[in-house]
Amino acid sequence: MSSSIQILAYDETPLGVLCLRRRELLSRPGTFVTEITLNHEFLMSSYHTDSERALSRIGIEMHGGTDLDVMVGGLGLGYTAKAALDTGQVQSLEVVEILPQVIAWLQDGLVPLSEELNKDDRFAAGEGDAYQRLAGPPATRHDLILIDIDHSPDDRLGTVDASFYSEAGLRSAHQHLQEGGVLGVWSYEESDSLTAAMNQVFDEVQVEPVRHENELIDQVQTDWLYFGKRRSINS
Repeated sequence: MSSSIQILAYDETPLGVLCLRRRELLSRPGTFVTEITLNHEFLMSSYHTDSERALSRIGIEMHGGTDLDVMVGGLGLGYTAKAALDTGQVQSLEVVEILPQVIAWLQDGLVPLSEELNKDDRFAAGEGDAYQRLAGPPATRHDLILIDIDHSPDDRLGTVDASFYSEAGLRSAHQHLQEGGVLGVWSYEESDSLTAAMNQVFDEVQVEPVRHENELIDQVQTDWLYFGKRRSINS
């Protein structure tokens, strides 16, 4: 049986060749997934999104508030943003995405969540470098900042430097949070150095492994979520 693959978009970017494709799973006839590859290497899929959604869910639970202003670094296929909006605790959500092609895919209806996100008045996506924004002085402060950009602190996309993951970088990001605000970071592997740096910066740190069985490769995989909370002025 041959696989059914449809190339939805194929673009040259500063990070390399970016491809959006839709394919039928050989092991699940009739099941179609949307995937992103970068330089012909797998980046993300609509099939397993547990950890992307948990990044929002756990971060919002840790905050505990409502009418939240959320910034998401990295759009991907939109599952982190959608999960945050679905909680009903978010008033506004801004995605900062460095690749305009990824934003265009969403706006043009090429990804599974396009319709739902495009019609949500609370949602906005704009081109920009989330790391650069967080390294500078805050023009506004957020209740929640969720970062899902790199594979991990030690396995970064393109030539992005590691300064965000350092104590100094996290202190700068900390200034972009409201009192009681939460920073969440996604990683496909555990990072003791990130945990240590966050413990130096934040008043409360939480590390959450998210395990899921990837039956396509017959393996249990674990992604890692890192959360740091800024002290509330009343605490």
